[in-house]
Amino acid sequence: MPRRYPPEFRRKVHDLLKSGRTVADVSAALDVTEQTIYNWRNQELIDTGQKPGLSSTESAELAAACRRIAELETELAIATRSTELLKSVVPPKGALSSC
Repeated sequence: MPRRYPPEFRRKVHDLLKSGRTVADVSAALDVTEQTIYNWRNQELIDTGQKPGLSSTESAELAAACRRIAELETELAIATRSTELLKSVVPPKGALSSC
């Protein structure tokens, strides 16, 4: 499972890179893979508008929306199934009247 790093740690990595240290140096010093640092640097460029792409905020909002959609779809499936079950047990309105 991927390891999560706090935002402060990522900020420290960005600051070290901006000060002139190489990705390899920072990677070795902080025990973070070079690819992870490249990913963070790329996302930083997107977040600051220097590169096109989905910002971190937009990505988080999209993930939250997808989770909410999945919840709503599950609720709808439950309600639909409940309705189907009730229709099979309860006779239609007026079917029991003898008049």
